[in-house]
Formats: sequence, C-alpha cells, structure tokens
Amino acid sequence: MTPELLNQLFARRPTEIPTFHFAVSVRTAKLNGPSAARSEKEKAVFDVDAASALVNELRCTFASGKTRSYEWRVTQLKNMLKMCDENEKEIAEALRQDLSKPELESVVYEIGMLKNSCRVALKEVKHWIVPEKAKTSLTTFPSSAEILSEPLGVVLIISAWNYPFLLSLDPLVGAIAAGNAVVLKPSEIAPASSSLLSKLLVKYLDSSAIRVIEGAVAETSALLEQKWEKIFYTGNGRVARIVMAAAAKHLTPVVLELGGKSPVVIDAGINLQVDTLKNELERFYGKTPLESKDLSRIVNSNHFARLTKLLDEDKVSGNIVHGGERDKESLKIAPTILLDVPQDSLIMNEEIFGPLLPIILVNKIEESFDLINSGTKPLAAYLFSNKKKLKEQFVMSVSAGGLVINDTTVHLAVDTLPFGGVGESGMGSYHGKFSFDAFSHKKAVLYRSFIGDAAIRYPPYTTEKVRLMKALIGGGIWNIIQALLGWGKA
Repeated sequence: MTPELLNQLFARRPTEIPTFHFAVSVRTAKLNGPSAARSEKEKAVFDVDAASALVNELRCTFASGKTRSYEWRVTQLKNMLKMCDENEKEIAEALRQDLSKPELESVVYEIGMLKNSCRVALKEVKHWIVPEKAKTSLTTFPSSAEILSEPLGVVLIISAWNYPFLLSLDPLVGAIAAGNAVVLKPSEIAPASSSLLSKLLVKYLDSSAIRVIEGAVAETSALLEQKWEKIFYTGNGRVARIVMAAAAKHLTPVVLELGGKSPVVIDAGINLQVDTLKNELERFYGKTPLESKDLSRIVNSNHFARLTKLLDEDKVSGNIVHGGERDKESLKIAPTILLDVPQDSLIMNEEIFGPLLPIILVNKIEESFDLINSGTKPLAAYLFSNKKKLKEQFVMSVSAGGLVINDTTVHLAVDTLPFGGVGESGMGSYHGKFSFDAFSHKKAVLYRSFIGDAAIRYPPYTTEKVRLMKALIGGGIWNIIQALLGWGKA
C-alpha cells in the first residue's frame, strides 16, 4: 500500500462499499490444536483396531458396487439437501456455539454454499460419469478409446474448524458424486458442529457407506494408520506434513487444502469509494465492537492467547492504529488495523486466522509483487486496480492458488473454477467438477477388434517391418505409403 493510498483511506469522505470487511473478518482459522471438551456422554474407545474394522466394513460396502450406482449417488445428494433444509436452525446454532457466527454468515457462507454444491452435483453428475471419448491413431487401427471416471474406493476426509460445516461436507459432495465410501473426521475444535454432523449424517445418509468419526489426536492418528484410496485434509501445514507422511506409508494420494498469508494489493490510483477503514469498521460493528452480535469470537482460549501474543510483541504493539481491544472471557478481539509492521515480526510470519489486518507501505506497486513472491505461495491473492497492464502483470507474476481482481474470496462461489493451493498452501483442488475429479480415477480404456492384427509387430524383425513400423509410429499417411512401397530408410 502506498503512502498516497493511506492518506485516501484515512481521509474523511462519504462511503458506499464496505470493501475491507472481507479482509478483516473472513480469515478465521483452520488449525487443528489441542482437543476440545468431549461430549458429556462417554464415548467408546476408537483405536487402531476399531479404525481397521471400520475401513474393512466400508470396503465390503464398496466392493458390493452399491456406491457406484447413479441412483445411490443422487439419493445421497438429495438427502444432503434435505438435511440442510430441515436443520438450518440447528446448524446455525451449532456454529454460534463454536464460533459465535452471526446467523447470516452461517446461512449464506456455510449452508447456502453447501446447498449450491449439492445442486451443481445433482445437475451434472449424470454427465460427469459418462465415459469421455478419446482419439486413437493408425498405430492401433482399428480401435476406439475412452476415459472412464471410476470411484477410488474408501476415502478419508479430515476437515477444519473455521467453516466446520461447509469444509466437512463440501468435499463429501465430491466423494459421493464420484461413488466412494467415505469416513469424515470433523474438527474437535468445533465440538458442537462435530457432534451435530455425527448426528445428522447417520440420520440422512447411508451409514453403510458414509461414517463420521469424532475425536481428537488419538482418533485421527488411528484413522491415519489405515490404508485409504485418498485422504482429503483441510487445515495447516504442520498437520499436513503428518497426514502426508502417514499417506506415504501406503502410497495414498492426498489433497491438501492449506493456507498461508493471502495478500491484498491496493493500487494508489483505485477509487475505493470508502471513507476510512476506521469508519467502515465502526459502521459494521459500532463504537464498541466487542459487544456486537455480528462479530464472531475466537474459537478457543489457545487461539485467543496466540493472537494476543501476535499483538503484544514489542515491535508490533506500537503499530496498532485502530482496534486492539480484547475480552478474554468472551474470547473476542476487536477488528484491528496495524500500520507498517516489521517484516520479521510474528504477525508477518504466521498465518493469522483472526481479525487482525497488517498494512505494509511500498513506494511502487511492483514492490508488493516482489514482497509476495519472496515468501511461500499463498492460497489466494487479491489486487484492487483499474489499470489493465497492472492486472496483467499481477496475474502473470504472482503465483497463488487463486487470484481475484477488485474483490476478495468470491472465487470460492464459482463452481467452474478449481479451488486449492500451490506449494505450501496446498496441493490438489475441488469445487464443482473438480470435486468429482478429486475423488475419481481417470481410467484409460482401449477397445480393439481382432481384425487388423499385423504380422509386422512380431519377429522376425525384417528391414521392411522396421521401415513400416517407423512410419506407423511417426505418423503421416505419406510416410506410410513410402514404407509400403519400400521407399525410405529402414
């Protein structure tokens, strides 16, 4: 951010568009930390043996062919939609208990987006499962070929707590659409959502093929000991390394949806149509934001302490220009703006997952691109600018899981775009057909007739055979004609 833009942001002008709401409030958390309080009801021990028995049970279901049928897939997706419609209040209440999420955010960003994923899959799955025709060549003539999307088998989904409902069930939509049996492990850090997911899925979905396992480190470890056809993990890089190491023992492929720091670059020439960041935040949450019902809380005391540590670091605490208030009892932190914090500070080297917005000033907009590229590749990066060349430069020079120009996060809602990271922000992607593909194997199938088998494929390998085989492999009808006439080199 340039000094000129900073003056614009803190100028006293009327406002229309709350642009920075997303930059401050959307980036809640996905870390898996210490276990949350278990349910008061005593739960059966889930160890390695129990996990092995569960996987074997699901393998039997998958082997029966039950999950492969189009009818089964459609039924499960319809039931998921029904589950959302019939339990909207219960879902919103669980999210309120876990994160103090406002009802609008729960209904729109969690339930609404999941329902849209279900509708897309229901509409398109009949097309996704149709084998894709592939071209063949003279080398295999006469023949035909196709690419068949087949289910992988029994897959594991480990979800995060910042969007505990959406990030648990959105990947499940793809796994079901692709015809797999699934184990879902919700995050223990969102216990109300985890408990509700366990209750609802056994009621609405086929429990012979789709199961929920609650718990924390012990249960997750027991699951990771098993062989899966795929593991889909959403969370942080530290746990992702553990997941990937466990998967490597069985050569299990993984999709890792991680994060990192997702930068927002703002061109000094952009017309923001906003008064000031301070005024916008005050308009959103009032003069006493800790009392606002529209402000989510920090998920638990550990993350509250972590964020407090970021703010209280000596080289950072003096850079707060707005906010900074906190209430340990309610686990709330006011949206906080920090100006020109040092690059070697903790807040600039850790994923924040809280309502803290550091602003870095640069002399030239291109310097911000260099700053982004000097770190790990982000899950997403954003640019606000009306300059065509600058947009093109941003798209070409910044490597990130996804880019958005003149907005933030909205690419999540476009089901025709893949959502995923790159480098340390993750591997693999999902959403829409990309979710189906994430849980499918693309099987190559070649159909050939007994007619047309040629003796040139077999010994003895004469000069004529070599000449003709070279022509067939090299392609081109004229080369083949020359070889048949005995012309050219062998």
